Amino acid sequence: MHLSRVDLNLFTVFVAIYTEGSVTRASQQLNLTQPAISHALNRLRQLFNDPLFVRQGQMMVSTPLARSIIEPVRHALRGLEVTLTENDKFDPAMASKQFNLALRDVLESTALPPLMESITRQAPQIDLAAIQVERRELVSELAAGSLDLAIDMLLPLPNEIRRQKVVQGNTVVLARRDHPVIQGKLDLDTYIHAEHILASSRRKGMGLEDFELSRLGLQRRIRLRCQHYFAACRVVSQTDLLLTMPEGYARIANEQFNNQILPLPSSMPSWDVYLYWHQNVENDPANRWLRQQVIEAFQNQTV
Repeated sequence: MHLSRVDLNLFTVFVAIYTEGSVTRASQQLNLTQPAISHALNRLRQLFNDPLFVRQGQMMVSTPLARSIIEPVRHALRGLEVTLTENDKFDPAMASKQFNLALRDVLESTALPPLMESITRQAPQIDLAAIQVERRELVSELAAGSLDLAIDMLLPLPNEIRRQKVVQGNTVVLARRDHPVIQGKLDLDTYIHAEHILASSRRKGMGLEDFELSRLGLQRRIRLRCQHYFAACRVVSQTDLLLTMPEGYARIANEQFNNQILPLPSSMPSWDVYLYWHQNVENDPANRWLRQQVIEAFQNQTV
């Protein structure tokens, strides 16, 4: 079928129904009537010779064909949008938009306060959604435009994903204030023979510090594995367990617990944080503006 015979607006409707799972919510998102959405869906079904969406209760569930084409369609629409707006000027004071930012929870406390201070001052109608995305899905989410930016450690991503280091962080060790062995200083032998907490969203696997210790032929005992550093800080305050974590977040999460914050007694690569975006939005004025806000938010910060 020749592209000239296809109404590209149909694909906007397709993405809206897929995203919302509802004709009603798709019509609200696109500011169109429900009959208009239903008419567009019927044309799409004829175009692909497939139902695309099947009603199950209150939801419109996508068919295998719909699931197979959603990412190419999103990618194409996003590329077209960037092309059309590439030469436009972006005025944050007048723009009304929501940006989606993939952000690990450990970075929220350090990144979001200065970032939102800047955004609310410059752009009263711009909203920000900070969400956590599986790392294996970052490329597809950035390519589809469902994510505008991602902030994370250095990741092995393809060349289509642009990156820039925004901050270099250090690693520290927390011990409770009245620890029976550790008082103001910590050597490597004491660190190795202590019991530890590993805060990780993963169900298994070593932490970055464990990889580095293994290079030295050393291994520590993980007595507790938990999901969040804040909970780990509280456990530290009530036990003799040690916690290794990024310095900037340690100083925030530890404020109410008054644990000791000590240098890690072993060489450890810096805890570098990178900003990621897709090549499709390299010259997009809105995305370029947001990238600058993120970069400035991390200036003079420790993570």
